[in-house]
Amino acid sequence: MRSECPPDRPLFRPGRRAFVALAAAAALAACAPAQPLAPLGPDGQPIQRVYRIGPGDAERIPFRALDAVNALRADRRLAPLELNAQLTAAAATHARDMSAQERAWHFGSDGSSPVARVARAGYRGEMRGELISETFESELETINAWMANPDTRAVLLDREARDMGLAWHQDPNGKLWWALVTGTPDSAPPPLASGGGFGDPGPFTPGVFEEVTPRPFG
Repeated sequence: MRSECPPDRPLFRPGRRAFVALAAAAALAACAPAQPLAPLGPDGQPIQRVYRIGPGDAERIPFRALDAVNALRADRRLAPLELNAQLTAAAATHARDMSAQERAWHFGSDGSSPVARVARAGYRGEMRGELISETFESELETINAWMANPDTRAVLLDREARDMGLAWHQDPNGKLWWALVTGTPDSAPPPLASGGGFGDPGPFTPGVFEEVTPRPFG
């Protein structure tokens, strides 16, 4: 399910640090040599590149994803998330299972729901949401795609969430099956005040699980 964001409403409002980072990136880009254009396929569209995850990347990816999500949450005065081993285990189980089923959806091959998988992994708390993706894109590109959809964005910006698990499975052809799970531990402190206004994700109902397939990457 996809719904379009109104054209006059930006996806997010970057803070001052974001503008400084953009200016620095622009300066570096001006000094960098021109990159070759992506080759085109028979249909005239860019040939899809494959994001290969190597052994050295596996340890860094969850922290890169966590930093990206927390930066988006901080811009909206939301509490940061922490990586949780049990939620990561639940996400890993489902990522592998989606690959085996060759289908990006929220039910396991054994009929399990996201809530059941989180409980089975031993998480002590409330499961808040699950995001999934079947793509050739990186974790950061996938997060950007989730942010572009109001329903999946609500999971990332859920003010009640405190924990996060991220996992993936990569097929031999490079296709990635991403799974991100959020939760609130039993001992979680009350949520921070949002401050309202733009970027406020609004109330989030646990048990609503959203998926989105990111745009083709060329």
